[in-house]
Amino acid sequence: MHKIVFLDRETIAPQIRLRSPAFAHELVVHDRTAPEQIVERLAGASIAITNKVPLSAAVLAQLPALRLVAVAATGTDCVDKAYCQQNGIAVANIRGYAVNTVPEHTFALMLALRRNLVAYRDDVLAGEWQRSGQFCFFNHAIHDLRGARLGIIGEGVLGQRVADIARAFGMVPLFAARKGKTGAGRLYTPWDEMLATSDIITLHCPLTPQTRGMIAMPEFRAMTRRPLIINTGRGGLVDEAALVQALDEGLIAGAGFDVADGEPPAADSPMMRIAARPNVILTPHVAWASDEAQQTLADQLIDNIENFVAGRPTNLVDSAY
Repeated sequence: MHKIVFLDRETIAPQIRLRSPAFAHELVVHDRTAPEQIVERLAGASIAITNKVPLSAAVLAQLPALRLVAVAATGTDCVDKAYCQQNGIAVANIRGYAVNTVPEHTFALMLALRRNLVAYRDDVLAGEWQRSGQFCFFNHAIHDLRGARLGIIGEGVLGQRVADIARAFGMVPLFAARKGKTGAGRLYTPWDEMLATSDIITLHCPLTPQTRGMIAMPEFRAMTRRPLIINTGRGGLVDEAALVQALDEGLIAGAGFDVADGEPPAADSPMMRIAARPNVILTPHVAWASDEAQQTLADQLIDNIENFVAGRPTNLVDSAY
């Protein structure tokens, strides 16, 4: 009988149904797990479910019965995958579930910032409409999406879906070639050209040692069109101190972030210091979290576990992912 331990069930909304796996098992569910509780809670477990609880090599080394880490998300940076690969522990993740919810959130951020909805809402609440003395007022610039050049970093399922929606808006999507790479082919726009010619830049790539801090001051200074920066990927992709500086210097028009480098961010973190600005929108890592997407995630999570136990594993992740 397999012992399955879900370390952080609270990372999936309570209304989402998590079906019981169709094999003999013991399922132990914890709403959340502190780092010092991980080893004790996973003792004797053959299957661990985690969304964001970190499973380091030091922790995994104390769990000899563990055979599968089922990550309840696409990103697997919370797991030491190299250790798992070297020690016969499979790692499976969730794929394709956010193909609607993340792109829709991405465009919600784009539209709100391009049309200055937050700034206008604040003005209305402050009585500016009445003071204007007419049917409208023009305190903030408004820009259409049509014709805008959209730099997309990440050409996976989410990046492709964002490009599809962009074309429907009449935008010009540009898939960025990898930073520092040349010869990517005609379907990709060179990295430096993407930075210099985009009106909006949106990030849809995983966080790895190679992508951490991929957008920093050198990149912001190369953004000659003062673009919006949209990040629904991972907070660490953008140097947050550099983001604040870029906003202060007017190098970018605004920022729409659903992620932070450290979640929840500290009250005095760079992201929280700019969160109240009218050209900044910070949402609490919920781009993925429509009810429809979460139910798909929960179903696929159990599918991955059942398939592993049945000897036909799905969505396995290697150490390089």
